[in-house]
Amino acid sequence: MAKSIAIIPARGGSKRILRKNIKEFCGKPLIAYSIEKTLESKLFDKVIVSTDDDVIANIAKKLGAEIPFIRPQNLSDDFTTIEDVVKHAIEWLKAKGETFEFECTVYATAPFLQSKYLIEGYNILKKSTAIHVFSATSMPFPIQRTFKINNKGRCEMFTPQFYKARSQDLDEAYQDAGQFYWTKLDKISNEIMFGKDSIPVILPRHLVQDIDTPEDWQQAELMYKVLQKNKYILKTEENENR
Repeated sequence: MAKSIAIIPARGGSKRILRKNIKEFCGKPLIAYSIEKTLESKLFDKVIVSTDDDVIANIAKKLGAEIPFIRPQNLSDDFTTIEDVVKHAIEWLKAKGETFEFECTVYATAPFLQSKYLIEGYNILKKSTAIHVFSATSMPFPIQRTFKINNKGRCEMFTPQFYKARSQDLDEAYQDAGQFYWTKLDKISNEIMFGKDSIPVILPRHLVQDIDTPEDWQQAELMYKVLQKNKYILKTEENENR
């Protein structure tokens, strides 16, 4: 049977939101949501957290993830890419005799992650010739009609030829949802993640929120609380109708 590994990168040096990966989010460390949903999916032979931080490592262990190594400092600065972190983890485990067919990078900052979408991504990857499957969502507004503000404070459209176009006549655009990224480890692609070797799993927009700034954090908590409240209301209504 094919073996799968989930790798959750979580360095300790976040700057815009201090200690972001373990900061309390609606009652739990932020990383808890990613670990819990990844384990809940039951897809993985290993769920590991790659971190350079002992505190993050201890919290991750208590939540059920494995910490086979502490990430070296040269892979823990602002210039280290997620690809570097994943490559290090895979090579470290391979040196110990552990190999995998499928790898899924799960962001530590994904409180809206749901196991059903991880499972959907895995099933798509197994059945297709694609090399990557990742989470995405639709853009809320046509990108063809967006504009920038120039150095004189004036507006400039990116694509002014679409100024008078009707929204329904424009191609729908999508964006990275920043939750998970599946890869076939026995295949090599020269394409970027958002290229022809990838298939997106489209998530509803209410389950997607970047958490890069304090404002993002507040927005995400509000969204999460509304979702939890709606789940409670739905369960109450179901019980009353039985």
